[in-house]
Amino acid sequence: MSVWTKWMRQPQTVWLRRALFQVHLWIGLALGLYLVMLSLTGSALVYRNELDAMFRTPRPAFDAKATRLTSDELKARAERAYPGYTVTRVGERITRRNPTIEVWVEKGGTRKERLFNPYTGEDLGDSVTQGEYFVLWLARLHDELLLDRPGRWWNGVLSAVTVVLTVTGLVLWWPGVSRWRRSLKIKLSSGWRRFNWDLHGAIGFWLFLFMLMWGFSGWYLGMPEPLTDLVERFSDPDRVYGEGKGDIALTWLSRLHFGRWREPGWGPWLKAVWAAVGVVPALMFVTGVLMWWNRKIRHRAARNVPDAVEAA
Repeated sequence: MSVWTKWMRQPQTVWLRRALFQVHLWIGLALGLYLVMLSLTGSALVYRNELDAMFRTPRPAFDAKATRLTSDELKARAERAYPGYTVTRVGERITRRNPTIEVWVEKGGTRKERLFNPYTGEDLGDSVTQGEYFVLWLARLHDELLLDRPGRWWNGVLSAVTVVLTVTGLVLWWPGVSRWRRSLKIKLSSGWRRFNWDLHGAIGFWLFLFMLMWGFSGWYLGMPEPLTDLVERFSDPDRVYGEGKGDIALTWLSRLHFGRWREPGWGPWLKAVWAAVGVVPALMFVTGVLMWWNRKIRHRAARNVPDAVEAA
């Protein structure tokens, strides 16, 4: 029987598959917590704009016809609101999207950065709230592992390894021509170990393209030079930057990664899909660890029980 025939009928007997299983297993165990972190933070950051809007200090409605308070009037309002503080900065410009004036007050080396209503002089709240700082921290954790530029590079490297994990997972999913249909679904009536096995395999198959996309796009976002250099090499040098086919492809790669769709009608639905599917890598790690535990650790412990009883 040829290797290909074995692969199609009994892939478990092929040496290459056993080798790929070890690669898949140890990459999964090594990157597991990292992938859980990326999975959960990525799902949350699909709604980054909404989170920022929810946590930020409420803004008044922009009114082009309303009379604005002068800088001296706003300074006087701030001094009354914060007795003993010195006003060190009063902003001047407001916009339609942010009709507020930022005012800084300081005392004893402590500075408060506040937003004031330019029409009424009301103290609205912090210019940047703790909730906004948390969302920013969440984004830094996801994008650069809180390590700035070196973290982005490491994210790129680990995302490339995640591509290997994803591809080997698809190879390992293949159960043979007589059983592949059964591996496409989850049997709810089976025991929890079989259910966990089916869940890991079926989700990995049906959402393979999502996980491959996130791994590949994560590699690009962390290490953009190889793909941008490739696009520059094969693109028309006289093109309008950003409008070439390669430029558009890279833009879509970034857009697919973050999933912050704004299209009316179906945009919110796509964001919900991206946020829900985003937790799949975390689920794959949990189910994979349970499979490994059941096959290796639990069985090893069971084999050791008779020896322990006999020794006693």
